[in-house]
Amino acid sequence: MDLVTVKGLSKRYGGIVALSEATFSARAGEVHALLGENGAGKSTFIQILSGAVRHDGGSILVDGQDYRPANPDAAQARGIAAVFQELSLIPDLSVEQNIWFRHEPRTLLSTVNRAEMRRKTLALLDKYKFPALRPEQELRRLTLAERQIVEIAKGLAKDPRILILDEATSALPAREAEWLLKLTRQLAAEGRLVIFISHRMAEVRAIADRLTIFRNGSTIAVHEANAVSDNEIVTQMIGRHLDRLYPERIATATDRIALKVKGFSSGSRLSGVDFALREGEVLGVGGLQGHGQRELFQSLFGASKASGTVELWGKPVSIGNPRQALTGKDGIALVPEDRRGQGLLLTKSVRENLTLSVIKRFTENGLLSRQREAALVKEMVDFLRIKAGTPEQLAGTLSGGNQQKVIFGKMLLTQARVLLLYDPTRGVDVGTKGEIFQLMRDLAAKGYAILFHSSDMPELVHVADRVLVMRNGGIAATLEGDRISEASILRAAMLESEAA
Repeated sequence: MDLVTVKGLSKRYGGIVALSEATFSARAGEVHALLGENGAGKSTFIQILSGAVRHDGGSILVDGQDYRPANPDAAQARGIAAVFQELSLIPDLSVEQNIWFRHEPRTLLSTVNRAEMRRKTLALLDKYKFPALRPEQELRRLTLAERQIVEIAKGLAKDPRILILDEATSALPAREAEWLLKLTRQLAAEGRLVIFISHRMAEVRAIADRLTIFRNGSTIAVHEANAVSDNEIVTQMIGRHLDRLYPERIATATDRIALKVKGFSSGSRLSGVDFALREGEVLGVGGLQGHGQRELFQSLFGASKASGTVELWGKPVSIGNPRQALTGKDGIALVPEDRRGQGLLLTKSVRENLTLSVIKRFTENGLLSRQREAALVKEMVDFLRIKAGTPEQLAGTLSGGNQQKVIFGKMLLTQARVLLLYDPTRGVDVGTKGEIFQLMRDLAAKGYAILFHSSDMPELVHVADRVLVMRNGGIAATLEGDRISEASILRAAMLESEAA
């Protein structure tokens, strides 16, 4: 008997159909992958299943009994917990306070039993071999990857029979992602159902028993994981044959230096970095996570203090904050690591997100030209093929891929020609990835200079013209041509530890 059975599930948001007659079934003891493009209905489906959203039509059975949760607490009472890609944590609280938030153990006087909370946290972390978390750590001091691990711990603390993992590996370094995949199989072996959402086919292949494909809010196919090829899956996901994920790499770099960095240092994570980025070049930044990549991008954009010298288009510049980085056509713009936390105002519209930082472009004598703003927004929405009902749709209601496109649009509207792209395809579907890679090559051909970090090494191998490999806060190697490979990136990243 299936643990979860869904029939004819429907959900509309005004004129937008998020789900249309979707079906789904899954058994206890399996890892069931849920696949589809961003905007295919996956997020709405798991929000309904986890009690965050109520469906309009159709039925859900859990253990053969009708299931229509009024809220996440009701879902948890039925043994369902979700770990969403977009985190639900509170920065000012500690790791343990976030894990047990609203479910803290209490004393007889109804105060929080801190000793019991510490004991339960340590027991949870030990049971599932969580990587390097301390209960007392303040969340705001953790990296995005560490916060993602706290979110996973928060889900497991509810001891669910059904655990939904929504792109839970997308923010994790390779070692932590491998830990989570092993944990997922362990949970299934314990008789739980894990619904696993990922855009990384290698992960789906590694752990999934079966997979369900959504497209345009409907269920397209259900397969045994080992009975269908990657090409068939992608074709069913996007409704067309994808000729190639990575565009042809045509050399467009000139001899003109767009960005030159010398002796660049920031705190203990970035030390003496030297490199030059040329006009028309896609320069990759790789290496093991936590070796200064994040600090490099943040410092170049002025979000973190750094020492050393920076030249833009041959002129020395001082970048003390993001405003100084965004200096028009000769400036620097960033696609940040955390699109919802750093890149978007979720409660504002697509229009407002696109134009907020360039409002002077359609303001004259203190008067805002809505007509010019609307024309600019339409041009960017059409150019990037942003799927939104109207430009007034709230950014927080868009799919992850379309949110990322809004951030790209906002960046391009600044007219900056040095672009910092930090893991720009994290958590987006294969079709949108292809669009982003093609956009990068097109922009390079137009004379933009692109610094590109990815936690997915094949992306660096297939997209970048050169790759800087970082280790211990510095540049360990610069690879180009035939020297760019996953093996060579790993060797350069691990050389020191191998020698030890």
